[in-house]
Amino acid sequence: MSAVAEVLSTVAPRRNPRCSELPSCPVCADSMVAAEASAYVSDQMISYLWTCDNCGYGFVTRHAVKQRIVCN
Repeated sequence: MSAVAEVLSTVAPRRNPRCSELPSCPVCADSMVAAEASAYVSDQMISYLWTCDNCGYGFVTRHAVKQRIVCN
């Protein structure tokens, strides 16, 4: 089974990315539960690999990470 990967840009609709909705497959509309892999692209960017269990379509999302200010 072969999979095609495509980079899709995502913008979290809410402040907290954990509260944002998980993606669905753009081909068959099946819901995704967990990314297959993740990687730091830079200090402020994380990339996630998603693969649909239903049709095998693969895509990548990227999310910007905001630095937290630590107060002592």
